[in-house]
Amino acid sequence: MKNNYYISSYCHIKNNSVWLDGNDVYQDSSETFSEFIKNLYRAENTKYAKFFKMDNLSKLAFMAADILLKNENLNTSTDNDIALVFSNKAASLDTDRKHQTSIQDKLDYYPSPAVFVYTLPNICLGEISIKYKLFSENSFFIFDSFNADHLFNYSNSLLDLNKSEAVLSGWVDFDDTNYEAFLYLVSKTGDTIHNKQNIITLYNG
Repeated sequence: MKNNYYISSYCHIKNNSVWLDGNDVYQDSSETFSEFIKNLYRAENTKYAKFFKMDNLSKLAFMAADILLKNENLNTSTDNDIALVFSNKAASLDTDRKHQTSIQDKLDYYPSPAVFVYTLPNICLGEISIKYKLFSENSFFIFDSFNADHLFNYSNSLLDLNKSEAVLSGWVDFDDTNYEAFLYLVSKTGDTIHNKQNIITLYNG
């Protein structure tokens, strides 16, 4: 019989608002994502110098993870055995467009290394791993829409096989002006059973 796992915490960011475990913890009236995410970074007193060099997808994922993991009182002075299982539908499309713009003009051909480095969606996993000293497995999947089945099965398999002590899983999507992050932490402790229906309920909540 497989073990029962639990969702110990979750974070949702969309429409200039942030919810932690279902509670509205931050919102503002910024007109752009760039303004909103910088304001959120400052409001959370997050300390990570590379934040301002990240692309939009990485900033979104980083702040959702930062808010959730700070709530878990994670010790950042030691290694943490937390796997990352993220997903979205647009991959790194927002950054890909910027990279394409920089190379399509043959008379002004100058691809920016600072942009190119973010033309893979899983780069955001690296930023989170560096900040929180995560050395477990990590994966980034692309789906047409939020796929609770896959996230549930993949996260449980990592825990069943003792690949990690916990899994930070969810959906982080950024495409032009549309964005959403929904991350949740799965472990052996908590109040909410980790199952497909509860994942969907929290995502839609």
